[in-house]
Amino acid sequence: QVQLVESGGGLVQAGDSLRLSCAVSGRTFSDYTMGWFRQAPGKEREFVAAIRWTAGSRYYADSVKGRFTISRDSAQNTVFLQMNSLKPEDTAVYYCATNRGWINSRSVADFGSWGQGTQVVVSS
Repeated sequence: QVQLVESGGGLVQAGDSLRLSCAVSGRTFSDYTMGWFRQAPGKEREFVAAIRWTAGSRYYADSVKGRFTISRDSAQNTVFLQMNSLKPEDTAVYYCATNRGWINSRSVADFGSWGQGTQVVVSS
């Protein structure tokens, strides 16, 4: 069973940067999609970014494009989300998620395994 553990959240000011990490363990397949999602208080969970583990193909939500970068380190079995120029509206719990194969999806329902989340608070 795949396990995902996020870290790196915190309280920052608008314009600052944060780097989130998601450690992956227990996977038994060679290719999969890693995604980052976020959920703000009172709102639905929304897609942020995703990357294909083998090829490195990636895509982003329009709201974070140009500010956030998703990457992975195969040796560490870790996926990262570098967040620059943070805004108060980026405040949310950020979740790491994965599913087998390349699913090229932004839907919560298409990702079968989830981490517990890490809180990001951006003050104005």
